[in-house]
Amino acid sequence: MKLNSIIVEDEETSREILKNYLKKYCPNINILGGASNIEEALVLIRNNDLDLVFLDVEMPYGNAFDLLDKVGDINFETIFVTAYNHYAIDALNAHASYYLMKPISIDELIKAVDYVTEIKTKEDALQDQVLVPKTNNVEGKITIPQLDGFEVLNTSDILYCKADDNYTEIYLNSSKKKIVSKTLKYFEEALTNSGFARIHKSYLVNVNEVVKYVKGKGGSVILSNGKQVMVSASKKSDLLSYFK
Repeated sequence: MKLNSIIVEDEETSREILKNYLKKYCPNINILGGASNIEEALVLIRNNDLDLVFLDVEMPYGNAFDLLDKVGDINFETIFVTAYNHYAIDALNAHASYYLMKPISIDELIKAVDYVTEIKTKEDALQDQVLVPKTNNVEGKITIPQLDGFEVLNTSDILYCKADDNYTEIYLNSSKKKIVSKTLKYFEEALTNSGFARIHKSYLVNVNEVVKYVKGKGGSVILSNGKQVMVSASKKSDLLSYFK
């Protein structure tokens, strides 16, 4: 699929090198323009429907993270391109899809573009469609501990689980909520074969109850009861893999 993209890089020579690499090795990238600073980049982002932004970290009068803060609600993927490896953690926290070091490796560039292409292909296939999970409804059960013993729940009755420190809140399709003195990690492992996906550090959802996916930095899912749950950018690809 074609990906509409821009290159944000203050050095003209670097912009041209990356542009030429993309034309030669990544023909599905459609470069709509280039920007040398934050203000130019904002204009391009706000005036175009972008799939991907190649983003240098250091720019005049600010950096890549300042730009992303100004953009606000981000609905495109980002590939950071920089000569400085100490920004890697910040890029991860900014939900970057990939982190490329200068001088750019052709193999790494192709790998980065392929990764984003896979995400966007799955994302577009889901847009405006009723989602059909690959997993079948599993007639399973799970036990949750109580002071006087344990309670048995049908896994199909669980909409989602939410972390609360060392506790987990379990939300049922009956609108009831259970609070259990187990971590979300515990339920992630217990429900891993029952059609549940960890979509955020705080949320585990029943993919059979997902009725819509909304695009964004990580995006969000809407469940059958109308609850909207944010998806971490790092978990987006895993979530989309559940659907045809």
